[in-house]
Amino acid sequence: MRHDQKKRPGLVELLAPAGSLDKLKMAVRYGADAVYLGSGPYSLRAHAVIGPDEVEAGVVYAHGHGVRVYVTVNIMAHNRDLGGLPDYLKFLQEARVDGVIIADPGVFALARRTVPELPIHLSTQANVTNRESALFWQQQGAERLNLARELSLLEIAEIRQAVGLKLEIFVHGALCISYSGRCSLSLYLTGRDANLGQCAHPCRYRYALQEEKRPGQYFPVEEDGRGAYIFNSKDLCLLHQLPALLQAGADAIKIEGRMKSLYYVGATVRLYRAALDHIGKEMERLGPGQLGEITLPPAFAEELLAIGSRGYTDNFFTQPPDASDMLHGGIVYQPSHDPVGIVRQGGATPLIEVRNPINQGDVLEYLDQGLANVAIRVVAMSDTSGAPIPRANPNALIRLQTEPELPQSAPWGLLRKRRLVETT
Repeated sequence: MRHDQKKRPGLVELLAPAGSLDKLKMAVRYGADAVYLGSGPYSLRAHAVIGPDEVEAGVVYAHGHGVRVYVTVNIMAHNRDLGGLPDYLKFLQEARVDGVIIADPGVFALARRTVPELPIHLSTQANVTNRESALFWQQQGAERLNLARELSLLEIAEIRQAVGLKLEIFVHGALCISYSGRCSLSLYLTGRDANLGQCAHPCRYRYALQEEKRPGQYFPVEEDGRGAYIFNSKDLCLLHQLPALLQAGADAIKIEGRMKSLYYVGATVRLYRAALDHIGKEMERLGPGQLGEITLPPAFAEELLAIGSRGYTDNFFTQPPDASDMLHGGIVYQPSHDPVGIVRQGGATPLIEVRNPINQGDVLEYLDQGLANVAIRVVAMSDTSGAPIPRANPNALIRLQTEPELPQSAPWGLLRKRRLVETT
């Protein structure tokens, strides 16, 4: 299958994070239409970049499964960053990537001169918040705009009416306490510049108040003995707003998370793929004019609980956020399930890479396509030499025998286990 042949009529493109080659394959396995990744020194995730060989291998793999590949070139570049950029852009074109994601106007102009055939997507870092800005970038030759995250549904719809180029919206993942991610807090506190891809995420740190003349004596900002997470936002989640977003004219929805785990990538992409497919079926049944009448069944909200988060907010989508959209009391909400394994090879006794302990007799869930969660019981396990084992620990490779048998699926399927509820 060629990468440009995969098309679901009437629906948006589902764009997934690929912070590594494995995450790219996981996103493809669970239904992404496209992935975005970083390579070299030009990505805003300096700790989630892949090498040139992996870029080429990733493009071949993705295109072989009908999935597009976009590469982030979205740092706020200084003069020193421009020297090797033309050769890098030419490499990306030769690797047959489907587009580059750019924020800086100078980098944009250089790309237009150097690789004029390569589509340019404007990064959310460019802060497009109004129709005139959108028109400007359309006139410069951008093919797609990833709009700023500070927009309401009405503002997105107004921009859609003003421009003909494609619009992309972030729908899930971490939020920065800054304008579309342009933050200097990390640079001032740690010396790591977020605008060059080196963010130390100080907005997630725990803070306390100390009086100058009483060193070592801390005063909690909130009534919480642990201090306060004064910059820590809940995570963005527009899952249940997808019908409205489609009705407003979005062309692509984007999941944040190149630094997140393989499980997070697979489970989140799977959830949004299932949601889009459900909406597509409802559109066929009701007609496209009835998008506003479509809602997601309760199973989608339940599945959200199985994925770790900081709690959820719809950010500016319906109204400006307030204190309830911040997470002052802690760092994460624990998911209902733990990831325990990744299918590396299929078959009657599949090869599993273990992520959390698995014991003989455990009841696991296999994450199949859609929201189908297949319950299986571990009958027996063996190591790669064939020796039986009663327990498998993280990072081990094992052969797994289950009842019923694990579905004969492609590699990169996920296994998880429900967390035990602590009682007192």
